[in-house]
Amino acid sequence: MNAIVFTQYGPPDLLRFRQIRTPVPADNEVLIKICTASANPLDWRIMRADPFFVRLFMGLFKPKSQFLGSDFAGRVEAVGKDVRQFRPGDEVFGAKGFQGGAFAEYVCAPEDQLAMKSASVSFEDAASMPVAAITALQGLRDKGQIRKGQKVLVDGASGGVGTFAVQIAKSFGAEVTAVCSTAKMDTALSIGADYVIDYTQEDFTRNGKRYDLILAANAFHSIFDYRRALSADGICVKAGGKPSFQGVFLDMFVAPVLNLLGSKKTCGVFAKMNQSDLRILTEMLETGTVVPIIDRRYPLCDTAEALRYLEEGHARGKVLITVDDCIGI
Repeated sequence: MNAIVFTQYGPPDLLRFRQIRTPVPADNEVLIKICTASANPLDWRIMRADPFFVRLFMGLFKPKSQFLGSDFAGRVEAVGKDVRQFRPGDEVFGAKGFQGGAFAEYVCAPEDQLAMKSASVSFEDAASMPVAAITALQGLRDKGQIRKGQKVLVDGASGGVGTFAVQIAKSFGAEVTAVCSTAKMDTALSIGADYVIDYTQEDFTRNGKRYDLILAANAFHSIFDYRRALSADGICVKAGGKPSFQGVFLDMFVAPVLNLLGSKKTCGVFAKMNQSDLRILTEMLETGTVVPIIDRRYPLCDTAEALRYLEEGHARGKVLITVDDCIGI
């Protein structure tokens, strides 16, 4: 099969499009023929080992796994002997997380990290969901404890996580303020934001307004800035951004102390893949509660260009990777 392979950390130029052996599913795994995958910041961060502590999980001097790509949607090709929920021909979607492997024609995944794709949902829409939408859902619902009528702000509202967060927050009955650049304000309004702040013109952490919940999809501000914009019992959930040594120190050591001393809370979220939430996302897609915003599509052989574009930080919604013989299905 064809796949994207990387053997050393660095820029997208180091990625290679190669033929490798098709994987064989373990007893609890499903082999999926991929139709569409989607790129996430997770992918280029692993590719570059940025921040440096990525190497603690992925390999100190070179990557332990040579494969990238988390989100995917496709058809079941074969199943392991212990798999009970799926059979060949089923249309499914899911995510591989740090393990990678979705930037390929085939991938193996445990059955508990997969869900059935509805016939009314396209492969593209299904592949765009897992990491970004589950991060938004778990950040708002589980970490942020979102409630109807709350004032919610989504920082970085035009990216993958942000576009889902705006829509999911609206589905909970919240009043949503989106923060994005000038060129993306129309996108934020089109997906349901009640108000939009252009961060190139206004700093929401210093305008005097307060929010019950902040979902920081692009957590470029310090915890002190975010806390300034919170209401008395507000919660800030950090779901992205470029980590720095100072930021990591504040998040790990200062934020827990401040959480104990006051009613304002700051925490982080990292998507935990599970079937229950994948099924919730399927229902949201079927009912139109959530509509994925797709920015660009790249063929599998141009995955390096897709990651280069995503890394620039200008993507409006999701960036997809298509497998040629599945385009149009």
